[in-house]
Amino acid sequence: MSQNPIRGATAAAIAASAEHAVHVGTLPPGSLMPTIRELAASLRVSPVTVAAAYRQLQGRGILASDGRRGTRVREHPPTPLPHTALRQVAADLVDLANGNPDPELLPPLDAALRGLDASRPLYGGAPQLGALISFAAAEFEADGIAGTAVTVTGGALDAIERILREYLRPGDRVGVEDPTLPALLDLLNASAFVPEPIAMDPDGPRPAAFAAALRRARAVVVTPRAQNPTGAVVSAGRAQELKRLLRQHRDVMLIENDASGPVAGVAMKTLSDGGHPHWAVTRSTSAFLGPDLRVALVAGDPLTIARVEGRQSLGTRWVSHLLQQIALALWSDPANGRRLARAAAVYAQRRAALLGELTARQVPALGSSGFNIWIPVREETATVQALASRGWAVAAGERFRLNSPPGIRITTSALAPDAALRLASDVAWARH
Repeated sequence: MSQNPIRGATAAAIAASAEHAVHVGTLPPGSLMPTIRELAASLRVSPVTVAAAYRQLQGRGILASDGRRGTRVREHPPTPLPHTALRQVAADLVDLANGNPDPELLPPLDAALRGLDASRPLYGGAPQLGALISFAAAEFEADGIAGTAVTVTGGALDAIERILREYLRPGDRVGVEDPTLPALLDLLNASAFVPEPIAMDPDGPRPAAFAAALRRARAVVVTPRAQNPTGAVVSAGRAQELKRLLRQHRDVMLIENDASGPVAGVAMKTLSDGGHPHWAVTRSTSAFLGPDLRVALVAGDPLTIARVEGRQSLGTRWVSHLLQQIALALWSDPANGRRLARAAAVYAQRRAALLGELTARQVPALGSSGFNIWIPVREETATVQALASRGWAVAAGERFRLNSPPGIRITTSALAPDAALRLASDVAWARH
C-alpha cells in the first residue's frame, strides 16, 4: 500500500487518479486493486467513497470485479493515451500485420466523386439514402436475409456498439469468438460488458462452446465468413447446429458481423434466417470499398433497427449523404462488381499460396477466407521478433485472444505470390 499510486478524497478524484495510473502504466492490465477497506484506510476516506469510485471505474470499463478474487484492471482497458497507440511498422519490414485490403484492388474513386449530387441535405431530411437502402436490401436478400429492415451506420463497430447499448447493461456478458478482432474486445471493455469466449475451429464457433456462451451471455457476435484473425467460415452444417442452439435461447441478441462481404471468397451461411426474434447483420464496406469510407449497412428485426436509428438520431444524427452516395456508386457499378469478383479471386490465390507452402513445411495454419491466416505458435513474442529479423512484420496473437492458445496473424491480402515460399520458410524456422 506504500507504493499505491491512487490518491484523492472524493469518489471522482479517486477514480480519476486510478484511471490516470492505468493510462500511464503504473497500474498495468491485470493488476489486482486494493480492497475497498484497504484503500479507504490508506486514503483516510470512507469505504463508501472508495466503493463509489470503483463503481465509476467499472462503468468506464477500466476495472472488473472477479468476485472473491478481488477487483482487477481489465486486460484491455479503454485509453486514448499515446502508450497504447498502434506501433508503426519499421520501414525495412514487409508489413503483414495490418489487416488491410490491397489498395490496388479497391475500386477507383474518380467516377464516383464526379457523379456526386452537390445538393446539401438539411436537418429534418431523410437520414438514409433510399437508393442505398434498396440496393443493400437486395444484397442481403441474395444471402438469404430477406424481408427485413435496413439502416446505415458509420461502420460495423458503430452498429455493434449501438445495438449492445440498447439491449444490454454494464456487466452483461457478450459471447465472442476466441480469438477475435481486438477492436471488438476493446469496445466491450470500454462499454463495461464482459466478453464470453467461444472456441473456434475452421467451421466457425464450436457448438459446445456456443451453447455454453448462450447460457451465460445476453448477446453473441458471430463472423459468418472471413473471420478475423482465423479466416474461419461458418459451414452449412455448422450454421444449422448453431441455429438449433439459438432456438433454445430466444432472448439472446444475435449479431452477425460480415466484415468482408463480396471479397470474402466464399458464400455466406447466415444464422439470421431461422426466425430468431432479436438479430442484426452488419456489412461494412471497409474491406471491399476502402476503410476510410466508414459506411456499414445493417439488416435486422424491425425493433433492433428502430433502436439503432433512434440512438443515432441523438448523436451523429445520420451518416453523411456524400459517403452514402459514394458507397452506392462504387458498390452498384457493374464494372466494380467484376473488379470485386477479381479481387476476391486474387485474395484467395494469395492466401492459398502461403497456406500451400506452409503445409509443405508441416506448419499448421488456418485461413479459409478473407485477408488473414492464423498460425499456432509456442511463443508469440519470440516468433514475431524472429520473423522481424528476417524482414517480416506480423501480428502477435495476444491482442486477439481470451482463452485460446498462442498464435500469430499474417495478413496475406497484398502478399506477392513469389514471396510465399520465402515467408513460409522463415515462419517454419521462426516457430522452432
